[in-house]
Amino acid sequence: MTEPRHAAPDEEQPQVVVNDRRRIDPETGEVRAPAAPAEEGAAPAEDENVVTAEFVDDAAVELKAQLDERTADLQRLTAEYANYRKRVERDREAVINNAKASVAAELLSVLDDVERAAAHGDLTGAFKAVADKLVSTLQKTGLEPFAHEGEAFDPSVHEAVQHSTSPDVEGPTVTAVLRRGYRFGEKLVRPALVAVTDHEPAAPAEDS
Repeated sequence: MTEPRHAAPDEEQPQVVVNDRRRIDPETGEVRAPAAPAEEGAAPAEDENVVTAEFVDDAAVELKAQLDERTADLQRLTAEYANYRKRVERDREAVINNAKASVAAELLSVLDDVERAAAHGDLTGAFKAVADKLVSTLQKTGLEPFAHEGEAFDPSVHEAVQHSTSPDVEGPTVTAVLRRGYRFGEKLVRPALVAVTDHEPAAPAEDS
């Protein structure tokens, strides 16, 4: 039988560490809070702080670049949509005005008859009321008559069918309107037929 070995007085005894993992404190009877891992809460090393800061800075720069790119895309799309709406609205107005001008052009002969009847004193009674309503309606849609005696001759809107000269005018002047001209907004629907008088220097006076 082997006798138990007794350690010498100077021999270092091994250190025994006892971990009490009981969840209930035997002294208080209360439930113990779970112990935090040793690594949790430990201050990171200085090198780890530097690496983390650089990573955060790079991520912030990348996020800002992406935000700027998306913002520029949104602004470009907004501008393109605004231009598209303006172009559609402009085209829509052009189509409407062209349609109105086309209808008005078909009624110009009626307006000529009305104007001739008024010049001869035949525009009276119910006929006058209907004629006035027709003229008013067409003018409200944008049809505008032009050309009157005494105005300067403009070949872009006047068509000269008679020509004469006189010292009483300083330059080419409309002296008679043979057919009224009409425009719809900036669009010329029909030029005016006019008689034009050019300037002619007066003859020198004869000596007595």
